[in-house]
Amino acid sequence: MALRKARTVLLTMLLIGSAAWAAEQPFVEDPPRQAPAQVERQQIQPLNNAPVWKEVRSGEPGITQVQGIETGVLVQSQGETWRAIRNGPITLLGGLLLLVVPVAILLFYFWKGPLRTEGPLTGRELERFDLWDRTIHWTTAISFVILAFTGIILLFGKHFILPVFGYTLFSWLAIASKNVHNFVGPLFIFCSIVMFVSFVKANLWRSYDWAWVKKFGGMLSHEHVPSGRYNAGEKAWFWGGVVFLGIIVGVSGLILNFPNFEQGRSTMQYANMIHAVAAILYMAASLGHIYMGTIGVEGSFKSMKTGYVDETWAKEHHLYWYEEVKAGRRAPSDDSAPARRPQVQH
Repeated sequence: MALRKARTVLLTMLLIGSAAWAAEQPFVEDPPRQAPAQVERQQIQPLNNAPVWKEVRSGEPGITQVQGIETGVLVQSQGETWRAIRNGPITLLGGLLLLVVPVAILLFYFWKGPLRTEGPLTGRELERFDLWDRTIHWTTAISFVILAFTGIILLFGKHFILPVFGYTLFSWLAIASKNVHNFVGPLFIFCSIVMFVSFVKANLWRSYDWAWVKKFGGMLSHEHVPSGRYNAGEKAWFWGGVVFLGIIVGVSGLILNFPNFEQGRSTMQYANMIHAVAAILYMAASLGHIYMGTIGVEGSFKSMKTGYVDETWAKEHHLYWYEEVKAGRRAPSDDSAPARRPQVQH
């Protein structure tokens, strides 16, 4: 009789304790039942997880303990679109442009040849670029060339380097190019800003620049078209290349270079495509600038190498600047509208 009472008391205590424990637990709903279509799909196609991946790839944020922008998005489907555009039209059309432009420049050189100095050299030289001008120009130019080569390796390397050298060497080359590109980029931006401040006054548009444009700088007729310190072609390169494309490449490059400012994957993808297109156009335009500054115009390279040009060269290529300097009204580094327009002497 006592044993039966003990059992009853123990059972009662267990029931009371279980009820109290259950009351403290949160309510959890039953897991949602699969839709009839999903149940049927699992029976007919047991390995078809399309509905699950459709939800994952929807881009809707899920639940995660990691705090940050887009951390709840497991798979961003737009990344495939970005990859298709980058490896498709940008790479194809950009590669063709960087091949066509130098070929066109080479054909033009063989067709028309360089723009030569017609008159005899006097031996008297004018300072065209001082030490500061040449330093900032060459620093910007060298950093630009480094960025161009490393950028070409990163964008096109797998098409023409990887098949030749294999995966191991190409991986090391790509890693090195990426790091060099990331560190030289900010230096190039800084140099571009300094170059803008140093050269902007001399690159302001003048009324006589239209005559240079109409005659294409005499490149076809070999006529020496008068200009100021910089001709219209050099000014077009300054404003279209150094300023316009430089801003686009610089801003998009900073977005890619510093992802810790909480820009999302979509922003990075857009920046990457804009950066690639602008950089390709920048490189293509620079080929024309390099041609004119080396073999396209006789004596141009010397002016940036030593800083000095012969009086005959200055008179034939930059007549208004030459007249201002000789008259003593302007320093060699200044560029202002000429007081008069003398006739071109050939």
